[in-house]
Amino acid sequence: MALTTVRPRLSPKARLRFDRRTGRHLLLYPETGLELNHTATAIARLCTGEWTVDDMVEQLAQAYDDVSPDEVRREVCGFLDVLSDRGLLQGMA
Repeated sequence: MALTTVRPRLSPKARLRFDRRTGRHLLLYPETGLELNHTATAIARLCTGEWTVDDMVEQLAQAYDDVSPDEVRREVCGFLDVLSDRGLLQGMA
């Protein structure tokens, strides 16, 4: 299966939460968490299992029209790789 046609979703052990204290989103998982910037939050929100990687890139390229689609693809794939390496994604196999 090609990477661009998979439908990644956050692992059940990972939770996307808004931190009112810092005003940023956090991706929480057992014993730790990641503070997400705006772009990472946008990508994580699309990890529902509904969207393919291609769909995610297309949506984000429209939202960030000042960034080339190739750069959007690199950012999406890079962030998904980080999440996958940490065991925080399903559907990437």
